[in-house]
Amino acid sequence: MRLLSVNLGSAKAVPYTDNPEGVTGIDKRPVGGPVRVAAPGPKGIGGSGLAGDAVCKRQHHGGNDQAVYAMAREDLDDWERELARQLPNGSFGENLTTEGLDISGALIGERWRIGREVVLEVTCGRIPCGTFQGHLGEKRWVKRFTAKGAPGAYLRVVEPGEIRAGDPVEVVHRPDHDVTVALQFRATTTARELLPRLLPAGEALHPEALRAAREYLAKYGPAQPSAGTL
Repeated sequence: MRLLSVNLGSAKAVPYTDNPEGVTGIDKRPVGGPVRVAAPGPKGIGGSGLAGDAVCKRQHHGGNDQAVYAMAREDLDDWERELARQLPNGSFGENLTTEGLDISGALIGERWRIGREVVLEVTCGRIPCGTFQGHLGEKRWVKRFTAKGAPGAYLRVVEPGEIRAGDPVEVVHRPDHDVTVALQFRATTTARELLPRLLPAGEALHPEALRAAREYLAKYGPAQPSAGTL
């Protein structure tokens, strides 16, 4: 398992964002050399966990629990075949493009060591938005991306430091539950009846997902088993 690229973006004016300022940092490109990674601060105030990376709409993006976004190269390759177009590293706005790592199958609270210093913790999957659709230029992209169920993962910074392309990635902790990124994504998007199944992940979950799961449980009770449950 290794880090294929570290991808950064600058604020750019585009016609497709709903950011009132009209700019987005979703167009991320691979960079050479080391990049500093650290917790950026609370959501709404802190931006990206990577130095030099722009997060423009901070009420929905960035902050400590969405400090870093990772996408598997294998998932990008799958989309390349489906869309019949090239998708360079960073195409989905991801900060980290990985190889050999099952990101959708990662557990919430799973920790990865990247290189010698940095440790990151999985918090949730990425929810697609209109800016993402505009950036890709694909019709019905939000629905297609959601249906695929391979959203990549947001991570918080546990131990800061520097990373660079080529660094090894090691899973150094796997929690004792079965709440995967794929399950969390499905429960949050197309199958909200599964929300109570997220609760064993506890405080490792993104706070918004944890709150949604608790509220659903209080209102409707435990999740019921269903065919095809992840």
